[in-house]
Amino acid sequence: MSNKQKRYFLSESEIPAQWYNIQADMVNKPEPMLDPVTREPITVERLSKLISVEAARQELNTTDRWIDIPEPVLEMYRYYRSTPLVRAYGLEEALGTPARIYFKNESVSPVGSHKLNSALPQAYYCKQEGCTNITTETGAGQWGCALSYASKVFGLECAVYQVKISYEQKPYRRSVMQAFGAQVTPSPSMSTRAGKDILTKYPNHQGSLGTAISEAVELAVTTPGCKYALGSVMGHVSLHQTIIGLEAEKQLQMAGDYPDVVIGCFGGGSNFSGIAFPFMRHNICDGKKTRFVAAEPESCPKLTRGKFCYDYGDETGYTPLMPMFSLGHQFKPANIHAGGLRYHGAGVIVSQLIKDGLMEAVDISQLRSFEAGLMFAKAEGIVPAPESCHAIAAAIDEALRCKESGEEKVILFCLSGHGLMDMSAYDQYISGSLGNYTISDEEIEKNVSAL
Repeated sequence: MSNKQKRYFLSESEIPAQWYNIQADMVNKPEPMLDPVTREPITVERLSKLISVEAARQELNTTDRWIDIPEPVLEMYRYYRSTPLVRAYGLEEALGTPARIYFKNESVSPVGSHKLNSALPQAYYCKQEGCTNITTETGAGQWGCALSYASKVFGLECAVYQVKISYEQKPYRRSVMQAFGAQVTPSPSMSTRAGKDILTKYPNHQGSLGTAISEAVELAVTTPGCKYALGSVMGHVSLHQTIIGLEAEKQLQMAGDYPDVVIGCFGGGSNFSGIAFPFMRHNICDGKKTRFVAAEPESCPKLTRGKFCYDYGDETGYTPLMPMFSLGHQFKPANIHAGGLRYHGAGVIVSQLIKDGLMEAVDISQLRSFEAGLMFAKAEGIVPAPESCHAIAAAIDEALRCKESGEEKVILFCLSGHGLMDMSAYDQYISGSLGNYTISDEEIEKNVSAL
């Protein structure tokens, strides 16, 4: 083992057998999602017309603190979990900081990211309920790869709508999905009513997660034996991802440390929730003072500059209305390479936690994120996904503040995935052809004024 890196693993028997449901501990519960037709609070019965019954139950469960992980899902988790917790001595040395930096390495999963943690249970629940098909959207492709693999594991057919710009930017993730047997369609497409309407209005639309969700939802509700699965935003997805933080908590105990700051990149909230919520329960219940920082792209700043309101999760308006910080479901994000973070809204739970002051957010420019990613690659030997680069940049900023103040803080961040299928983005950064994108106040106001 290198003297510049130390890794902590759990034994098979130490892998958590339950997920943590933060809603049970929240003093202020999230406001209810609303049925898009009746505008009444959504019910399990109504929500399960779209997603699996068990996922719907988990979504609306605000009382049970711990949810058992089904044994078939645990069995698949054991293929790659526990993921390592790494003391980043190389990065600490490069920064000259007194801070102790740890990262949870989710890039070691079979699909190279944390997304498999929720794809496996969602596919399992659909199979148990007699479904034959499952459909979803994906941005950069991490979620699409994860659900394609999970669908194959549990014997389901999978259809993925990939945001068009990412379909073109990330051809190898598309190939991975197809290798697992998934049908992959660039969105917006002419295969759904929602896609046709969008392309009629905007013929050169490069796609967004909102457009891809609209198409996937339409396919799910019009196809017998088919359910929709979402890779972020929803509470049940955040629930499944808490396996990350629950493991990290045990691993930090092995290291004799506890985090002063926990950081995750932020698109819809799955990765941030996974690393943060298990530690946040100690702030809520035990009086701990850990800070929690969500790192989002400067070009899609829903947490730092968005409006809290009821908004749709998709561009067409098929999904339930969700109380969240949003840039408006008609928002058209810039074509940044962190495709997994190009979403207009924040998850319902995270939005409530922001309102209650239990977490904070920072926005990171595209060029700053790649600068941080290359520094991390040189120091730790892992090329990070563009999404993960945002968390790395925020962690570096925290570590440099420690250098200035002399504080020996413990910084924990989640490396959500590797960037080995994102090298065209790194090529563009290294050649100097990447730029920054900033959305104006006027554009934000135009998108949210009608909400």
